[in-house]
Amino acid sequence: MTTAENRLASASVNRLFVDRWSPRSFTEQQITEEELLALLEAGRWAPSAYNSQPWRFVYARRDTPAWASFLSWLIPFNQSWAGNAAALIYVVANTKMVPPGATDPVDAKLHAYDSGAAAVQVMLQATHNGWATHAMSGLDVAAANSGLGLPENYVTLAAIAVGKQGLKESLPDYLQPREAPSDRLTLDQIAFEGGFKAG
Repeated sequence: MTTAENRLASASVNRLFVDRWSPRSFTEQQITEEELLALLEAGRWAPSAYNSQPWRFVYARRDTPAWASFLSWLIPFNQSWAGNAAALIYVVANTKMVPPGATDPVDAKLHAYDSGAAAVQVMLQATHNGWATHAMSGLDVAAANSGLGLPENYVTLAAIAVGKQGLKESLPDYLQPREAPSDRLTLDQIAFEGGFKAG
């Protein structure tokens, strides 16, 4: 099993942030609804503009009636490995909000930003609890929106596969070289004092 222990942070951060990565190999271990809801509870506490909380999590666990549909909304490449996950979570957002003191809804300009924050909290809690996650943008959004029965103003943003990490050898040959934690840009490439620096 591949770990992130060779990753090194350039500043003192909680090891949880460094250890989280996105494997594609999962074991056959199931996740209980209680275990899955514990991860989603972490997402519930994310910050959002005006505390609008635009995110919704719609999930299916493997070997349940909704599983085949949830898997079918992913692009074929993601279906090829995500079918072994213990659960799929679709991250959905409300694109409208009612600001404090108002009565009419307006565009929720930060709906994707806020929902992304909630999704990250889910994935970090999963790492803490011993589960692996892999977020995906490769999905048929229209099919997911329809299949999930989303109301007007709601949109599917991403899907997250959850499971126990498996051996890379269980993946097809073409995926095995990619089954490793990726590196990151250095801190001085992304953080600038006083103004933006291109490069």
